Amino acid sequence: MLVTFRSIDFRYSGAMIGTVPRQGSGRDLLGPDDPPAVTVANPDGTAPAVLLCDHASNRVPSALDDLGLNEAARSRHIAWDIGAAEVSRHLSELLDAPALLSGYSRLVIDCNRSVDDPTAMRQISDGTIVPGNRGLDAAARAQRAAACYWPYHSAVTATIERVTARGFVPAIISIHTCTPVMKGFERPWHVGVLSNVDRRMADLLIAELARDTALCIGDNQPYSGLDPHGYSIETHALPAGRPNVLLEIRQDLVDTQHGARHWAMLIGTALLAVMAHPDLVQAIGTEVRAAS
Repeated sequence: MLVTFRSIDFRYSGAMIGTVPRQGSGRDLLGPDDPPAVTVANPDGTAPAVLLCDHASNRVPSALDDLGLNEAARSRHIAWDIGAAEVSRHLSELLDAPALLSGYSRLVIDCNRSVDDPTAMRQISDGTIVPGNRGLDAAARAQRAAACYWPYHSAVTATIERVTARGFVPAIISIHTCTPVMKGFERPWHVGVLSNVDRRMADLLIAELARDTALCIGDNQPYSGLDPHGYSIETHALPAGRPNVLLEIRQDLVDTQHGARHWAMLIGTALLAVMAHPDLVQAIGTEVRAAS
């Protein structure tokens, strides 16, 4: 049975939301039948946590003609994190926390990259050429950012501010999924737990998940939270010293509704125990942040 989640939608309106700057106008990119740039599930959740799903959707604005890709290509991991949105919605319900889901494909613009990162609008991804991303000028890039990127991050900022206003230091939990095989290597990890200098949540979560001896847990695997390529945790968690963790769940485990529900329950149960820990009720000290 599918769970219905209350949601509110954000569209670019030309006004500043939160404190995130914008360039250009996205008004003429999204048509009336295009979905919003971000959806917030369970916006009134009472938990001291905010869930982020940067790669929730494989949608492309109708004006971009599917970026020149067929449906098979747009269904691959290059376009989105398969299963991540479903897991995020279930976790939002289980934890009673707001979850922000991006509305457009990472190939339109990657919400977990800086807008000036060369990989924010990839011309080729895992061997697939993206015709609609070739030869983009500054105006086209700014238009995509205004329509699909800044509204998402502005909504993240606004949601964090609402949770903070209730007297909490919100934990920032970023949900991603990864392919079971990459460049011929079969990834053994069921879930990767990624962290930067602040390992409070990561260490506690790894310990909780390790109670199930059947699980293979990656500590900063298959990617590392120390790599300087991400944007969401680096922007919304680390500068303010908020507890945080980024999860990489293997896609073959969550590519069905049953799998997404099962892994959300398993991870969510562990997160509930982690979030009750007294070490997570305050921002990390400035001396540790400076080390990062």
